Amino acid sequence: MSDAFKPLLAKLADGQTLDEDDAEIFFAACLRGEPTPAQVAAAVTAMRLRGETVGEITACARAMRRAAIHLEHPYDVIDVCGTGGDGLHTLNISTAVGFVAAGGGLKVAKHGNRAITSKSGTADVLAALGVNIDATLAQQRRALDTAGICFLFAQSHHGAMKHVSPIRQQLGFRTIFNLLGPLTNPAGAKRQVVGVSAHRFVEPVAKALGALGAERAWSVHGAGMDELTTTGETEVAEWRDGSVRLFTITPEAVGLPRAALADITGGDPAFNAAALTTLLDGQKGAYRDIVMLNAAAAFLVADKVETLREGVELAGAALDDGRAQAALAGLVAATNSEAVPAA
Repeated sequence: MSDAFKPLLAKLADGQTLDEDDAEIFFAACLRGEPTPAQVAAAVTAMRLRGETVGEITACARAMRRAAIHLEHPYDVIDVCGTGGDGLHTLNISTAVGFVAAGGGLKVAKHGNRAITSKSGTADVLAALGVNIDATLAQQRRALDTAGICFLFAQSHHGAMKHVSPIRQQLGFRTIFNLLGPLTNPAGAKRQVVGVSAHRFVEPVAKALGALGAERAWSVHGAGMDELTTTGETEVAEWRDGSVRLFTITPEAVGLPRAALADITGGDPAFNAAALTTLLDGQKGAYRDIVMLNAAAAFLVADKVETLREGVELAGAALDDGRAQAALAGLVAATNSEAVPAA
């Protein structure tokens, strides 16, 4: 079976791109464990050296979506997550944003995993906060129904990735695999804010989200960070109405002060969970500011507000009146109960 992939690998070795059909067929085969580890490593390394195309990213994400375990629901959900890999070891920003967004009235399907390159991934900090990250589909649905937020543990919903996980670990450098998590939300989110770890992915990821059916999405990179940042300027590619618009955002433009990276540097899951708890308790400071900025983007992408400034105000209100804190409490309760979905 592995001989069938040699012509495709030869194309990649020559620096050629794969069309979407070939890329999807190959990646689907990877998820079934058909190519050898050497073939998978060669393919993703060749793509990395040449630069992954929008078509290749889209096709691989489509194959991964088809192999996923999906969460069924009736909502127009949003996801806020990043590719990781920025190496800055910040506090858990998108995780906190999920609670603020839910507190502000959105339905949040938070897709995430344990830390790979950081000290504390979404799954790590949520577990430290008491969330059952191995929740069943029924518990996830109940959380979405009652708390406005559910957590979709990547390794539970994308079991087929077990065939390539050892290869990722052995390679030790970024490949197309690192881009796919935010593009493969198991709840089918059509509105997303996706942080990318490098400038060159901002526009391609936005285009891939559009090709995968997003209604409105932002791909962002902020001063080296896979988030919107308050430490400098954020590059944004917005997918909307069939096209991409490029622009930049500064914290000052939405009424927020500029911060130093040291002000939002995190630690292990216990440290980050404590910081998130304090944030939801109402503490002011740089962590709150960057969370409000990212939550504002979520509100805007969800068409909940018309401007980022309005989104910042809504985020602050959700933090101040306890709605964001209630979303966390609701997620903990729903994932630790023997709940069934609401009718």
